[in-house]
Amino acid sequence: MEKFLYEIAELIGGEVTGERTTKINGLANITLARAGDLIFAVPPHLDKAKDSAASAVLVPLDTEDFPKPTVKVKDPRAAFATLLELFAPKLDISKGISPKAHLGKDVKLADDVTIMPFAVVDDGAQIHSGAIIYPHVYIGQHATIGEDTIIYSSATVREFCKVGKRCVIHSSAVIGSDGFGFTTSNGVHTKVPQVGNVIIEDDVEIGAHVGIDRAAMGSTIIGHGTKIDNLVHIAHNCNIGANCLIVAQTGISGSTTVGNNVTFGGQVGTVGHITIGGNSVYAARSGISKNMPEGFFGCGFPIQSHSEWLRQQAALKRVPELIEKVRRLERELETLTKS
Repeated sequence: MEKFLYEIAELIGGEVTGERTTKINGLANITLARAGDLIFAVPPHLDKAKDSAASAVLVPLDTEDFPKPTVKVKDPRAAFATLLELFAPKLDISKGISPKAHLGKDVKLADDVTIMPFAVVDDGAQIHSGAIIYPHVYIGQHATIGEDTIIYSSATVREFCKVGKRCVIHSSAVIGSDGFGFTTSNGVHTKVPQVGNVIIEDDVEIGAHVGIDRAAMGSTIIGHGTKIDNLVHIAHNCNIGANCLIVAQTGISGSTTVGNNVTFGGQVGTVGHITIGGNSVYAARSGISKNMPEGFFGCGFPIQSHSEWLRQQAALKRVPELIEKVRRLERELETLTKS
């Protein structure tokens, strides 16, 4: 695909500076850019973008004296993401239901669904308009898949679970695995039946190898617009709010309620049966062991405010110096005592 720079600016609501008819035939990052490519740059990477081989650059609105043709936009990252959709190669997907797919009894399929070879859609399942089911996916009995949802190879949506519209479920994710519930008597662990389900609301993306457990009773819920990275575990009866970001290797224990717009960095862990307030951020490897307020920026284990954590880290750097100082004072005190 080839477009003039002014055409790209029109697509993203930007303002061109420099040669408007610069030809753009691809997108790239700063390091790999070649002639004909468009890149984006924000501080502190603007100088590096100036020296790149790119033909043009998406930059913030307040950028001045840039030597290359630019498109000025409010948010270069977001604008670049929009363009990636335009320039990305389109996959050739054969519409319809493969004769090599297995359909159970009483399955309800919209007219324009795509089900690829070796997918299994079990009894009573419903798949709505525009959904795409890749090979080796398992859709359990009486599960529901919403409009325009994509489920990639080897993912599982188990019985009675509900997936909303425009969701993306990546390979080997498991939606509706049994919650980790056991009773222990005389040293023997006995499984507690997990009879609930999982509800995935609209516009959710779930990464590869994610496990979301079905509720013991009721529903485990993932709210509208939430994005879940690879290798995340969400336990039974959790209620995750809308527009959350959950980064890789995070584990959220059972019956935890998370508000809207919460970001969990990588490897965050929580205890169960707590409430985590909305509009909060938890840095990587935080350990959350109690109820948390809204609007909190947390770090560390046990969890503390980011500002407190920074002070603590600064103090820890002085510990070797303080130890040496104490030892010196002890030696001086011993000398004085002897004299």
